[in-house]
Amino acid sequence: MQTLSIPIFPLGATLFPAGMMALKIFEVRYLDMTKKCLRDNTPFGIITLNQGAEVQVAGKQIEFAEVGTLATIIHFEAVQPSLFMIRCQGGQRFKILQKELQANGLWRADVELIPPDEVVAIPPELLPTADALTKIIRTLEDQGIPPDQRPIIQPYQLQDCAWVANRCAELLDLPAQQKQHLLTMENPRLRLDLVQELLEDMGVFKEPD
Repeated sequence: MQTLSIPIFPLGATLFPAGMMALKIFEVRYLDMTKKCLRDNTPFGIITLNQGAEVQVAGKQIEFAEVGTLATIIHFEAVQPSLFMIRCQGGQRFKILQKELQANGLWRADVELIPPDEVVAIPPELLPTADALTKIIRTLEDQGIPPDQRPIIQPYQLQDCAWVANRCAELLDLPAQQKQHLLTMENPRLRLDLVQELLEDMGVFKEPD
């Protein structure tokens, strides 16, 4: 298994492999982290908060998950010297082996990379979810939103269980811990099955009256 030492960015959101996340960077610890990642062309880790706030508060501790996703900066804009707007693309998942809070308030961790999901063709019974995602993508295209500003990054892999499940999980309004559970599921077929169950519970596939 490959291991890395990376800075960690705990968030109240979950990044999935091949996903996109836009971030506003204004805390000194993350401004410095962003500069270093850009300079060295290295990723950082996004991980889901279990307890506490994203913004550092003196005397307040946070807790975060043990599994996260590598994030590579694909767009950077310095709005002000102390305000960056970045867009990140999700890479491999990782598991934290050891973590340390540095003096500047930035977490750093030794992590073990989790092998990428196997490519699994979507079975017929789960095609409704792939079809629903296809409609969302077509709507974004019809609205004329440029590809680099859409919440779903190309290339589209609408025949792959993991890719479809991950994109739906990102778009769904779910509690952070539920998204984290989906991220940690090893079987992409079962992950998509759970996503479809959630969509069914939300009435996504019901015919209008």
